[in-house]
Amino acid sequence: MKNSTQLLKTALLVVLLLCGGIRAQQRRGQAAPAFRPLHEVNQVARPDAKQVIAIVGATLVDGRGGAPVLDAAVIVRGERIVAVGKRASVSIPSGAEVVDANGLTLVPGLIDSHFHIDGDDPLPALYLTHGITSLRDPGQWTEAYDAARKAAAPVPRLFLCGPHLDSPPAAYPNDSYIVRDAEETRLAVNRFADDGASAIKVYFRLPLALIRVATETAHARGLPVTSHLEIVDATDAIRAGVDGVEHATSFGTALLPLRDAEKYRQAVLADNNARREGRYQVWSKIDLDSPRARAVFKLIVERGTVVSPTLAVFERQLGDKDTTEMHVRAFKQMEAFVGQAFRAGAHVVVGSHSDVPHAKRGWAYQRELELLVESGLTPMQAIVAGTSENARFFRASDRLGSIEPGKLADLVLVEGDPLRNISDMRRLKRVMLNGQWVDGVGAKEK
Repeated sequence: MKNSTQLLKTALLVVLLLCGGIRAQQRRGQAAPAFRPLHEVNQVARPDAKQVIAIVGATLVDGRGGAPVLDAAVIVRGERIVAVGKRASVSIPSGAEVVDANGLTLVPGLIDSHFHIDGDDPLPALYLTHGITSLRDPGQWTEAYDAARKAAAPVPRLFLCGPHLDSPPAAYPNDSYIVRDAEETRLAVNRFADDGASAIKVYFRLPLALIRVATETAHARGLPVTSHLEIVDATDAIRAGVDGVEHATSFGTALLPLRDAEKYRQAVLADNNARREGRYQVWSKIDLDSPRARAVFKLIVERGTVVSPTLAVFERQLGDKDTTEMHVRAFKQMEAFVGQAFRAGAHVVVGSHSDVPHAKRGWAYQRELELLVESGLTPMQAIVAGTSENARFFRASDRLGSIEPGKLADLVLVEGDPLRNISDMRRLKRVMLNGQWVDGVGAKEK
């Protein structure tokens, strides 16, 4: 009996040591949480399974970053891509609808990591006609999309998260769910996971300890966590387990010397609105060549943290209202940060933020692509950021984000060559969602 008891104690000790080792590996970034594939909350219309469409003659940019395929052919059967390659090597099925795409560029459906509906119910449908076939709203009640989902016009795949988690006083009370302790945080994460959330977003007043609780709870449910940070140092949040960081500005306090960061942090603690002007003051002073900055880039890469910069919402140019050289310098620093993070190996994705100062309604995504190129990404890298990288961020790369056999047929045809001029992504010719062409593409908005 004594030997049996000793053996049981030894076995329990081994199990505890193994679990501790796994947790330690995760903290060091050597083991990522196991995520399940995630799906949109809306039912996307499906075509007749026997319908066959052959898109021929386009220059194919498949979203994976390889060389473009000239004079390509892509075969779609029902909702799936079934064949991809050079036109000469792909057999066109008898009876297929053949689309002559000579002179056009074919890219995967664009994916938006940071969309806000903000009561503009027709906006998702407009985004779809501009090539965005999937979007994620990282901080909004699912019910806010009811009108858009019930309207006659089709909308993109909607990956919704529920309201962001915050602590009082909330910056945006209507879009937030207030939690004050660990138990409330766990309950909130599980509630929104049960409602079909595709991620959990933690907001900038949520204390670091509750961010850790949120990430642990979300990861146990197979959900990633993304974050908007002002008060919490981004490096602390990354070590606490967040998978993504929304907005380049969220890294501000992590890049400043501690004394300066604390001054900004205390200003925002006292008044949420202090961040509006304060973030530009912060970014005008940041030294991106400092050891502190190099440590931030290193951590982002080691942990595989996804960066959704949303540069377009912060864009300030000379001549803009109430804009000084300080604001312009700060914005250039944000762009430089994104470029350096990307060159260091960070996963950068495209998030439009929906309403931005230098784009007309519905074109914020294309403006973000242009600013990523301005930041140092090539047009190809910017397209990959908006397609396969975002699909990975969404945990949907099993079916979205690239043009290859077996993937769902979300496709965009544009005029011109966006690999030479990323602004050609504005020249929409046709958009396909789930194997069906979308009406209204290329129409002038009234």
